[in-house]
Amino acid sequence: MRYWLFKSEPGNWSWQDQVAKGDAGEEWDGVRNYQARNFMRDMSVGDRGFFYHSQNEKAVVGIVEVMAEAHPDSTTTDERWACVDIRAIASAKQPVALDQIKADPRLSDMMLVRNPRLSVQPVTEREWGIICDMAGIAP
Repeated sequence: MRYWLFKSEPGNWSWQDQVAKGDAGEEWDGVRNYQARNFMRDMSVGDRGFFYHSQNEKAVVGIVEVMAEAHPDSTTTDERWACVDIRAIASAKQPVALDQIKADPRLSDMMLVRNPRLSVQPVTEREWGIICDMAGIAP
């Protein structure tokens, strides 16, 4: 299993929207960055990811699971773009803010710290465990 981070602007698609989709999940569409797209192409069913609210909140707010591997993005006819489907599996008991992540020296190499603009990014197993602990979620 691999770990990821999915960033979303809560005004466009929030954790509550994701949770409301239930087991049906939702396509993680609209990504128009080649590196983020390539990360989604590397994902497997069962991989886990942090759901991260960007913009004002800037915090990990939940955990999702990849439920369908990369396929054509339904929001475009351009064959270059792909997406995965994800479903919510756990809410953070305590959201983990970007400031907390940046303040923890164990997370200084995390892609979220080094490249905060990328909307889909990998998370190491070590980073996963640390943030799950901070969020009060069993890894």
